[in-house]
Formats: sequence, structure tokens, C-alpha cells
Amino acid sequence: MAELKTRPNDKSVTQFLESLEKETRKADAFTLLALFEKVTQRKAVMWGDSIVGFGSYEYTNSTGTYDWLMTGFAPRKQNSTLYVMQGFADYAEDLKRLGKVKTAKSCLYMTNLAKIDLDELEKFLTKIVADMEAKYPCQ
Repeated sequence: MAELKTRPNDKSVTQFLESLEKETRKADAFTLLALFEKVTQRKAVMWGDSIVGFGSYEYTNSTGTYDWLMTGFAPRKQNSTLYVMQGFADYAEDLKRLGKVKTAKSCLYMTNLAKIDLDELEKFLTKIVADMEAKYPCQ
């Protein structure tokens, strides 16, 4: 079985977020941290060097079975990436209410939170977490 490069570790989430250079990205990251902790009722954990994850579940693909983050985010240079592991097929209407976002397979991209309806984002995160917990035994 192949070893995953991105795994949970003991690095400090706060130190990572404090190290972000762009002030707007840093402020957005701390807002996301509080929102994810509230919605998931889980403590933030660093996954690899740049993903802030919440909870975990068993993920199986063609190379094996792994522990993977239930949800989380990564403050990237160009945008913030939110991880929606189940994808977006069931969330088209929810996405319309969020504001300016783009999606890829399991990633939701936002340039900054000023373009996002935070109340709708909280509802969306609550829904995706409940869906993950219903489908998988999440820790």
C-alpha cells in the first residue's frame, strides 16, 4: 500500500496561520478556523504543511484504505480552498447562495471571504459535515 504524503501531524495550526503573509488571507483563515471548529465540533489539526483539517474518516481508493480529513481548508496564495470530500453533486443550490466560488472535484475555491455570504457558508458546512457523518464513521 502506498504511503500518503498528506497526513495529520502535531504542527501548530495557529503558528501556520500566523505565518501567512497576506493579511486578508490570514484574517480569512482565522475566520474559517472559528467557523469550522463551531460547525464540526472538532479541534483543528494540521494535515501536511498547509491543510487545516477537522475530523477524519476511512477513505478507500484503488491503492488502499487510508485515514483522510473529513473536511478542512487550506489558505493558498491565490485563494482559500475548502475541502468537501463528497464532492458537489448534491449541493448545486447551496453553492449558488454562497457567493463567488469555483469548484473542482472536492475543492471549493474562494478568493476572499468578503465575496462570500458567511451565514450561507455556515449552513453549507453544517450540511456537508452532517452528510459525511451519516455516510461514514467519522472521528
